[in-house]
Amino acid sequence: MKIAGMIMAAAAALSIAGTSALAQQPRTGMVTRIDRISGTITIKDMPEGTTGANTSAAAEEFKIQDGARLNALHAGDRVTFAVNDTPGTKTITKIDKTDAVTKIEKK
Repeated sequence: MKIAGMIMAAAAALSIAGTSALAQQPRTGMVTRIDRISGTITIKDMPEGTTGANTSAAAEEFKIQDGARLNALHAGDRVTFAVNDTPGTKTITKIDKTDAVTKIEKK
C-alpha cells in the first residue's frame, strides 16, 4: 500500500511539473538593457496589437539560458521570447529578434 501511495505522489508531482512547461506562452518585448557579464537581459513587455500606443509596462530582468544569444541583441531590439519561471529566477529559454516595422517603399 505504501508503494502505491508513493507512485501516486510521484505521478502528481510530474504532472504539475509538465503543465508548467506546457504553459510557456511566447511573449513580445523590447530590450532595454543587456548585461553580458552576468548573463542577464532586461525586457519591457509589449502587448500584441498596441503598436504606437503609450503602454507603461514595467521592464523585467531575466537570466538567459544560452549566454551566446546575447551577442546578437542590442538595446532597442524587439524580441519574442519564452520564459521558464522557477521560484526566485526567471530564465529565458528561447529568444528571437523580430522586425518592429515593415518598410514600405515609395514609388
